[in-house]
Amino acid sequence: MSTEPRINERIRVPEVRLVGPNGEQVGIVSIGDALKLAQESDLDLVEVAATARPPVCKLMDYGKFKYESAMKAREARRNQAHTIIKEIKLRPKIDPHDYETKKGHVVRFLKAGDKVKVTIMFRGREQSRPELGFRLLQRLAEDVTELGFVESQPKQDGRNMIMVIGPHKKKAEAKAERAAARSGAPGDPEHDVDAELAPASESQE
Repeated sequence: MSTEPRINERIRVPEVRLVGPNGEQVGIVSIGDALKLAQESDLDLVEVAATARPPVCKLMDYGKFKYESAMKAREARRNQAHTIIKEIKLRPKIDPHDYETKKGHVVRFLKAGDKVKVTIMFRGREQSRPELGFRLLQRLAEDVTELGFVESQPKQDGRNMIMVIGPHKKKAEAKAERAAARSGAPGDPEHDVDAELAPASESQE
């Protein structure tokens, strides 16, 4: 079924509630008078509320309206870069070296504009010490505070504790920066760092 509104002679009702090109209310007029006004104004008669009684129609340049609507939709899609949620898994008693490695992954993901789901995995008697996982998550959030914020506070989920960190930088901004870095000289530090970014679908354990 077409989602296009009916325009001009395709509007087959005896009368319409007419709205002028600047939004002014003309009132209820016959379809013949509405079409005549549209022709005299070199505009189209466009049905904007088909279910109203009588239907509401507006005088407008429909071709220009469609073009502007398409441009707005395209711009919205361009700005609506999909945020990907990456996942990092930690143990409550992680050693310092492993912690720094995992934190490095979180930093890379946040710089790329992605959210990070951080999961603390408890095993055996560790389950009786949830505060260990909570403190670790707090520490990680503080370590990356310049790049991200805690979007979802730590919460227990079965044997795991989960926290979500969102990036301060939008995905579109991160993409633009990476594109600028790629166009730089090969020796540029930002270019080299960008080349090391992990693929979007990876989950780091």
